[in-house]
Amino acid sequence: MAKRCLTSAKTFQGETMTSRKHVLCIVGTRPEGIKMAPVIVALQREPWARVSVLTTAQHRDLLDQVLRFFAIRPDVDLNVMRANQSLPQLTERLIGALNRTFARLTPDVVLAQGDTTTVMTAALVAFYRRIAFGHIEAGLRTHDLHNPFPEEMNRRMAGHLARWHFVPTERSRQNLLDEGVDKAQIHLTGNTVIDSLLQVAAYDHPLALPLDPSKRLILVTAHRRENFGEPFRAICRAIRMLVEKYPDTEVLYPVHPNPNILTVAHDLLGGHPRIHLCGPLDYTAFVEAQKRAYLILTDSGGVQEEAPALGKPVLVLRSETERPEAVDEGVVRLVGTDEVRIVAEASRLLEDAFAYQEVARGVSPYGDGHASERIVAVLRQALCVEPASVSPRDRNEILHATRTTAEVIA
Repeated sequence: MAKRCLTSAKTFQGETMTSRKHVLCIVGTRPEGIKMAPVIVALQREPWARVSVLTTAQHRDLLDQVLRFFAIRPDVDLNVMRANQSLPQLTERLIGALNRTFARLTPDVVLAQGDTTTVMTAALVAFYRRIAFGHIEAGLRTHDLHNPFPEEMNRRMAGHLARWHFVPTERSRQNLLDEGVDKAQIHLTGNTVIDSLLQVAAYDHPLALPLDPSKRLILVTAHRRENFGEPFRAICRAIRMLVEKYPDTEVLYPVHPNPNILTVAHDLLGGHPRIHLCGPLDYTAFVEAQKRAYLILTDSGGVQEEAPALGKPVLVLRSETERPEAVDEGVVRLVGTDEVRIVAEASRLLEDAFAYQEVARGVSPYGDGHASERIVAVLRQALCVEPASVSPRDRNEILHATRTTAEVIA
């Protein structure tokens, strides 16, 4: 027996049909696109759901690449970014644009992922308009409001406004319980980034860059706001020291277009024959770069989740992380932005084969590739009337969504 959504029947072309729930999925940045894509695709297969996609385009070209790959066409594009826009200006533009759009579309549910300004404002406007909000990748915390900035504040605010908290790990679940969130609103699903990663990593993809296969590849990503200025300059000096110290290595650094990063990176790293600076890679190429890398240096949250699943050691160029699970597993290490420490930790992995293997174990504490299915199962149960007989698939998905991390993701 099929599920029946809690909406009145409507007549279309002479047939009586149950109207579907309108789910508005919001994406603003490339990482959000990667992590929301499997959820959007899974929802589009659900007969009870009418899915719309809204992009704020916090990342313009980077996000567009991801959406094209997953064959997702936005229904609304707010295109809010402006050159040298401050956070207050961005927030003001987003609140106004989202409010007008929510009023016009009247969604039943708003879904957003992560901790960007897009997510925070979407949660706030949904709250003002009394629309149920689902927070994907909920519960991440550093417990330092200014680090990372402004992401820690963004996810805390979204976390206090959400009806559904889709958490990636048991630790994230505990963070929310400690903050007083009702346990019935918290659903342990794993991280949707692993859903996308496993789909893409199953195949080899072209990487049209002049890399030397005889060299060990060090992949670098660094772009976080809190590292602007001297911390980023120290990161660049450490990178240059490493390639000069180890002639059998080369560096690939897809440089973020923010001028605080782009200008400094080219000033300090440009011109070295074994340091390849390029523009941001599309998603498939970046996954391929991770697969080929010997070692990864990053301040990215998404890379901290992806690289361990690919068996790649990660040195995190931050003093704190909201993703401590991989650190606890020993497959990710926090090294900060001190150039001496970065070089020392990287040298240990480049010189000591045993130390390297200890970190390159292919352990993924963030998911098993089925997070999006669990999220959709929770929404299906919440938004539709359960019949007397529940299908085995639905029963299993809901069960998976409420088990502990050890049971679901092991």
